[in-house]
Amino acid sequence: MSALGRHILVEYYGCPPSILNNIDFIKQGMVAAALEAGAEVRETVFHHFSPQGVSGVVVISESHLAIHTWPEFGYAAVDIFTCGQTVDPWLSCNYLKEKFSAKNMVAREIKRGIFNVELQHKTA
Repeated sequence: MSALGRHILVEYYGCPPSILNNIDFIKQGMVAAALEAGAEVRETVFHHFSPQGVSGVVVISESHLAIHTWPEFGYAAVDIFTCGQTVDPWLSCNYLKEKFSAKNMVAREIKRGIFNVELQHKTA
């Protein structure tokens, strides 16, 4: 069986609130995580909530990385969805654990677009 993509659902616990409430730090970390995995970054959108919290998306050629933070709980939820065979979403996942100084991480991978035939990804 082949899958079109890999979707990692990540929860980071025990992160410093100052990190999770810093939109510039979060944006830079998410872009760096995409690059760490070998992805090609296309666009970014981030928003800082009042009084706290950040949400954002990094659109990559291979799909996306998305985040929402709860600084008051030291918690961040991240989705890392990649398609094709050239990007490793676990590299992004582990990079962000270090970047956010998370004490604990819970992550699971879901295969997306599962087919009973060998898939040929577009090259153009």
